[in-house]
Amino acid sequence: MAANGRIRTDLALEATERFREIHRNIRGVEIHENYDREKDIRTTVVKILTENGAKEMGRPQGNYITIEAPELSVPDEDYHREVSEEIAVHLKQLIDLEKECSILVVGLGNTGITADSLGPRVVDNLRITRHMVREYGLKSLGNGKIHRTSGIIPGVMAQTGMETSEIVQGVVAETKPDVVIAVDALAARSVRRLNRTIQITDTGIHPGSGVGNHRNGLTEENLHVKVIGIGVPTVVDAATIVHDSMANLLDVLEEKEQKEFLDELITPNLYSMFVTAKDVDETVKYLGYTISEGLNIAFGE
Repeated sequence: MAANGRIRTDLALEATERFREIHRNIRGVEIHENYDREKDIRTTVVKILTENGAKEMGRPQGNYITIEAPELSVPDEDYHREVSEEIAVHLKQLIDLEKECSILVVGLGNTGITADSLGPRVVDNLRITRHMVREYGLKSLGNGKIHRTSGIIPGVMAQTGMETSEIVQGVVAETKPDVVIAVDALAARSVRRLNRTIQITDTGIHPGSGVGNHRNGLTEENLHVKVIGIGVPTVVDAATIVHDSMANLLDVLEEKEQKEFLDELITPNLYSMFVTAKDVDETVKYLGYTISEGLNIAFGE
């Protein structure tokens, strides 16, 4: 159990685990799991189908696909290629790519903070084609069918003085993409998922929500276009680490005693602290490339 509701996670999968711990089913929520033993990749699809399910989960209705890859933080090109291909498979399931589409990829985050630079790194590695198709046509790319991809790194409010949603709304109104893909760093509940998990959802994304920095969301409701959110947890709530460290001791206490103990142990200051891995510089570099390759595979065909 969590110390209280303040321990945050952006992963729908971790929200379902909270209910599993107390052996409770959630009406209006379906969960499907698949484990590829050969690739060592576990994929879990959480479908929130009803308003009741959305209320219980604290998330909008829609599909949440979680790809867990234990070696994702290791510089293994073959393994990362397999993860990229897995990302592409799920993107094709969420987006109708039968006809040529215009796709805007938004790299959310702050390039000056390594753990928050995933989105910009993805856009940096993306194969941008919109300008080439507009200028020279499809033949210039040697392909009979290709999707027009464009990218933007809107920065954060402290850098621009503007809400990210304001910037993206302006770009969407001007360029009129068929789909917006927003990529951002997330916060996890479990340390073992740090830099090893990718979440894809068709409900959009709320920049900064994982660290309690609530900004206007990039959603279909706000942008009036389909929005896919892609994220990787690069930070963990410090309170979570303290909680997990005490797990063995807490097992011998009653549930009420557990809550009282944790409320006293975990001070309010811990809830504003987030921790990342010491090798985050290299890891975010790998992750940015892996996700961008997944997008390139999905939209390059």
